[in-house]
Amino acid sequence: MNPAPNVHGASMSLQDVTVELDGHMALSNVTFDVHAGTLMGVVGPNGAGKSTLFNAIAGLLPVRRGKVTLHRVDRRSGALAYVPQQESVNWRFPVTVMDVAMMGRCCKLGWCRRPGKRDRELVDACLYRVGLWDHRSALMTELSGGQKQRVFVARALTQEASVLLLDEAFSGVDVGAQEGLIEVLQTMKNEGRIVLLATHDLTNLAGRFDQVLCLNRQVCACGPPDQVFTSEVMEKLYGAHGVRLTRDGSGSETR
Repeated sequence: MNPAPNVHGASMSLQDVTVELDGHMALSNVTFDVHAGTLMGVVGPNGAGKSTLFNAIAGLLPVRRGKVTLHRVDRRSGALAYVPQQESVNWRFPVTVMDVAMMGRCCKLGWCRRPGKRDRELVDACLYRVGLWDHRSALMTELSGGQKQRVFVARALTQEASVLLLDEAFSGVDVGAQEGLIEVLQTMKNEGRIVLLATHDLTNLAGRFDQVLCLNRQVCACGPPDQVFTSEVMEKLYGAHGVRLTRDGSGSETR
């Protein structure tokens, strides 16, 4: 039920990535590198371009200038898996937990190929890893917010991806469920994966990241949390409010 996972190794580089949306500059000259076995937080105010960045990395939005480069050690592994914001998902669609997790295998193998025994065993193992194997027959509409996010993490695991993008995965999820998700993500990064997590919550999560990318349409800072969460960087991100956050130590943006 819990076989030894594939060990992944990858590095990703963005060089001068610029994206325009509806004639406006959504991202400007975004440059950073991230290496295997890294949990990176992507923080910034609403409208800073976090979702745009993830869509550009995933190839869902065209890049006007610059490039995204992904280097994989094991070419048998999947390249990239994307966990979207909850509000972007149509929860009324009648699918089970197992159905959603299996979609990850279909994405990797192609929709024309029927899942085989190994695919079903892998899906079972991934649901077990995120603590949802006992809920495999439940409809997605029956789950809590935290459980839904864990299903999408399981779907990403079934893709055996080297890079995982999570866009506001903890939005609306209680602290207890966040801890469970963080434990899964820590395991994934320990297997050599790159995990990028966009979040507004700096209070509970800031100290859990290996690296933090501070984004406000351009890179304001990138590095270890204790080096990037300075008054100067917070002011670039959130204005005077950011400076107050740094001084009082709350580190949590009001939305």
